[in-house]
Amino acid sequence: MEKRPVEKIVRIVTLAPVMALLALSILLGAQPERFGGIGNYVMAVIFLTILPLLAYPLQQILPGWKDKGRDGQRKLAIWMAVIGYVAGVLCALAAAVPKGLLLVYLAYLLSGCLILLFNKGFKIKASGHACGVAGPLALLVCLLGPAALSGLPVLGLVYWASLRMGRHTWPELLLGSVLPLAALFLSIAVLLPF
Repeated sequence: MEKRPVEKIVRIVTLAPVMALLALSILLGAQPERFGGIGNYVMAVIFLTILPLLAYPLQQILPGWKDKGRDGQRKLAIWMAVIGYVAGVLCALAAAVPKGLLLVYLAYLLSGCLILLFNKGFKIKASGHACGVAGPLALLVCLLGPAALSGLPVLGLVYWASLRMGRHTWPELLLGSVLPLAALFLSIAVLLPF
């Protein structure tokens, strides 16, 4: 029997792409006009959820990745997410999606770039898991208001599970939580003139 099964379950159900799907679905239910049509919702799910999740099965079959274990899986997941985020922003611009949805795409792209920058460029480990929960939560607060803060316990569960499993330290979790906030503020600043 594997150690810490509850913590592992928490980390699986709170993967960044799963949280993106949840946030997109909440936003669709609360303010469908933010999408400008169901097609834009489906497009967002493809770019923010499906493409990033493909990293997990692809890691098992891609040469150069399949023998790298959990570390390789984590790195491929970050790369697949950024690919999805870049493609999403490009398609969103081409499709002229509503500004609120463009904010979502841009915030995800900048969050992914910041995670890459810190983890690869600065060699400072920032929790992608914390980023993947804090980012959607911050977006929902920004777009739906303070009621979305009711999702904070989910972030607390991620911290608890990550610390108990030894996957991250407090500083890594905190940095992973702050980066999407910086990305959101930067995204708002970029989109304000438009």
